[in-house]
Amino acid sequence: MKKVAITQRVSVVPEYGERRDCLDQAWPRFLASCGLMPLALPNVVEVATALCAGADVTGLVLTGGNDLAALGGDAPERDATENALLDLAESRGLPVLGVCRGMQMIQQRCAIPLRRVEGHVTRHQVIRVAGEPTEVNSYHRFAAFESRPPLDVWAVADDGVVKAIRHAGRSTTGIMWHPERMDPFAAADVALFRRVFKVVPCAA
Repeated sequence: MKKVAITQRVSVVPEYGERRDCLDQAWPRFLASCGLMPLALPNVVEVATALCAGADVTGLVLTGGNDLAALGGDAPERDATENALLDLAESRGLPVLGVCRGMQMIQQRCAIPLRRVEGHVTRHQVIRVAGEPTEVNSYHRFAAFESRPPLDVWAVADDGVVKAIRHAGRSTTGIMWHPERMDPFAAADVALFRRVFKVVPCAA
């Protein structure tokens, strides 16, 4: 299996005075279905970048959870870590796939304005993916209604919210739905991850 580096959300636990890194157990299951093995990275810049640089990873997955600090989020260490990881991925030509908040990180780096939206927290939402109606889930409170080069839009909601982007010059992709929360996993999502991270399907 190819190995991908994957970021984690920050969970603040006041009663213990702890800031914990967390990864939904659905993520390893989903990535395994794509032929990928996750390397979970902590939200400590120097440790995360050293792990990612020292491991034989085929790419980087930015997961959801925690609003961006610029939007009032409570995990600035995560923003710093993911920005450093994106710098590393760009310098090494590693593919990147951002999910929900992960897509917003990519948009923020490209100066795409994000604002609060309503009606985008639901288990079932029909959007247009490459022009075709597709049912996905949606769990976000901020979004963009526009894009600009180098980011191209390939999925949108009926209200104009941008639901998926691709970088015109690098293998950087973002989606606003959560593929790991689908049951069963959607074949289109598995195919997307395989395509981005160049996983060759096993022969039958």
